[in-house]
Amino acid sequence: MENRNNLPFYVFGILTVGVLLLIGFVLINTVERGLRQAQSAIRPLSDLTQNVGTQVAQVLNPTPTIIPDPVTIIHSVRSLARLETIQYSVEKVITAESGQGAFGFLFGDRLLLVAHGIVIAGVDLEKLSPQDLRLENGVLVVRLPEAEIFIATLDNAKSYVYDRETGLFTKGNIQLETEARRAAEEEIRKAALEDGILEQANRNAQAYLLRLFLQLGYRDVIFEQ
Repeated sequence: MENRNNLPFYVFGILTVGVLLLIGFVLINTVERGLRQAQSAIRPLSDLTQNVGTQVAQVLNPTPTIIPDPVTIIHSVRSLARLETIQYSVEKVITAESGQGAFGFLFGDRLLLVAHGIVIAGVDLEKLSPQDLRLENGVLVVRLPEAEIFIATLDNAKSYVYDRETGLFTKGNIQLETEARRAAEEEIRKAALEDGILEQANRNAQAYLLRLFLQLGYRDVIFEQ
């Protein structure tokens, strides 16, 4: 009899637990739906902020626009007979400065340029005359022109300003980098000369022309200094 009297309480308890679970399920779905709606509302704002940041970066650091003049003027045309026999790749660090001294921290300007250059040397065969070639007992005697440097220039794609320091009251000398690049070309040329580029260019020219003359049928070739 006591068990029958307690049965409604068990049923009531089960129904109560079921209702609570249902309410919890509904609340969870409501919260998740609210979060999704909040994220949907925030996303356009985030995209807008990102777009604004991109536009500000483009304003502060605009991409350069290069507009070449459509008019081209050719000053001269000259045929060449240069035999390029050697190429050097040289890297130099150049320091350029101006306004240094007691007030350098106010008006000074200083930069470090990492300069990468190319030096090409060889023999100009246009300077070779008929008198520079003669046969002696079936041997070809050749007097080659002196080797020379044809090109000594910077590789702008690989050269860059590593560091620059300016004084408190100056924006820097606009010609300083230009002067540094000009000095770098001269230093690169000088470094190649000190390393013996002309001697190597002359030896390479002789080796190339020796093979050529032997293939043309000459018994032997002698190069005069």
